[in-house]
Amino acid sequence: MPEVLFGQLFNLDEAREWREQMRKHNKRVVFTNGVFDILHAGHVEYLAWAREQGDALILGLNTDATVTQLKGEARPIVPFEERARVLCALRSVDVVVGFHEWTPEVILDRIRPDIHVKSDQYREEELPERTVVLGYGGEIRLAPHRIGPSTTDTIARILFRYTNEE
Repeated sequence: MPEVLFGQLFNLDEAREWREQMRKHNKRVVFTNGVFDILHAGHVEYLAWAREQGDALILGLNTDATVTQLKGEARPIVPFEERARVLCALRSVDVVVGFHEWTPEVILDRIRPDIHVKSDQYREEELPERTVVLGYGGEIRLAPHRIGPSTTDTIARILFRYTNEE
């Protein structure tokens, strides 16, 4: 089966080099990050919004070990490699790069995107990565948060339906 994906899975050094190539071509690179365990419409809309903020989007994807630390022993449902492949298939995602930390300060400092996007569920002044992004001259933009689908709710619906069958 041919590999026809829009985005690419890179390690941190490859992502940094790719970002430098974009910079040489005067392209504005956007970065966002997250778990993206069970992809839903809210994720897709968020990533499309993030991509619209610049010319290219790098997605920092939490590794499985970090997801377990953040979300508990039962997570992730979908392993890193599969999550990365699904995200690379989205037109809005140019690059996926894994990261091991709870928050993205290290990866942001290495890649130094022009724009860092987070959900407006957060306040900019509360973001741990704020100091890094503003320190290298980057910008933070808060994406509109859509009330509705969430991975936790999707898992709960699946469990409810499959444990309440007759």
